[in-house]
Amino acid sequence: MNFRRRTILAGAAALGAAAAFALPAQAVTVKVGLINTYSGRMASNGDQIQKAVDLYTKLHAKDLPPGVKIEIIKRDDTGINPETAKRLAQELIVRDKVQLLTGVVWTPNAAAIAPLTKEAKVPFIIMNAATSFLTTLSPYIARTSMTLWQASYPLGQWAAKKYKTAYIAVADYGPGHDAQNGFTKGFTAGGGKIVGTVRMPPPTQDFAAYLQRVKDAKPDVLFTFVPAGKSATAFIKGFGELGLRDAGIKLIGPGDIVTDEELPNMGDVPIGVVTMFHYSAAGKRPANRKFVAEYHKAYGANAWPNFISVGAWDAMQAIYDVVRAQKGHIDPDKTMLLLRGWKNPNSPRGPIEIDPRTRDIVQHEYIRVTRKVNGHLANVEIEDIGLVKDPWKTINHKE
Repeated sequence: MNFRRRTILAGAAALGAAAAFALPAQAVTVKVGLINTYSGRMASNGDQIQKAVDLYTKLHAKDLPPGVKIEIIKRDDTGINPETAKRLAQELIVRDKVQLLTGVVWTPNAAAIAPLTKEAKVPFIIMNAATSFLTTLSPYIARTSMTLWQASYPLGQWAAKKYKTAYIAVADYGPGHDAQNGFTKGFTAGGGKIVGTVRMPPPTQDFAAYLQRVKDAKPDVLFTFVPAGKSATAFIKGFGELGLRDAGIKLIGPGDIVTDEELPNMGDVPIGVVTMFHYSAAGKRPANRKFVAEYHKAYGANAWPNFISVGAWDAMQAIYDVVRAQKGHIDPDKTMLLLRGWKNPNSPRGPIEIDPRTRDIVQHEYIRVTRKVNGHLANVEIEDIGLVKDPWKTINHKE
């Protein structure tokens, strides 16, 4: 072989090696199963989740490593349907081979899914379902939303300083039971007296009989929890129509009862209602102002994000963070290690983190008063009580 031929072949080999080196990394797709409520009477809650997921994806898809993308596979549980939710999770895990699960509005559905995540070792990031015990059902669960104890227990402590007697009316399922137990513990420890309780089937929109019992009992204050959305609006309207406010009974509860997107549908009845919660669209934090502005830009000036959309927004950031950290190659145990202690200092609700021990959210809780601001109702934050871990886990349960 002459010198010229050897030179040409050597040059070609070098070019081939360089071309191979320059090839982009092999594309990686992370499959995320999103189980949500897209239909039925409470689909508005699922709509809040989907809007947040879509908005986050639109704004942050560019933040993923080169060659990595996230595919969201959506499934409709239609409402409180644990068997349906379980079947959907099985299909997502076995047939669609998702590496992560997320979503889930309802506690019974999340509880049905939990054992599957443990068996299949699929991390499950809960965007909403808020009963305290859920994270204890599987080591592969983390939550970015809330627990009802986080709002209800400190609200009971606050109320005991202002009122002597309280009546409790809650939806008869896990979150309602937690809300009742948390408020009762905080209120009675502070010297308050519970004069009556009632549990109402969810979801319902006819509260007249239950509210009449409250009116007859004549408490200083009514503490209530019902699912956010249309059910909460029906409860607030019933409170006004039956004259409880005119009778001098104050209404308080976790923020589910006066969610931001439903305030325009409630008339003036919510004015003066006091709630404890981790989020308000009226919050003046820079991160929240930016979030609300982006939400309005995407969905219209009359569309308002609420706590459900914020729980989904932060879950998406957690998902993106663990995907980035692993460059798209998802290991379930490493994922859970990354989620334990995960922090977001710039959430719209304020700085948040996931408790490394319980895998539950730690967040600021705010005392809020519903007021008319610039012609529309808003949940105005008047006091920040600081970072709150789930009290149920610290008071009643050791994981």
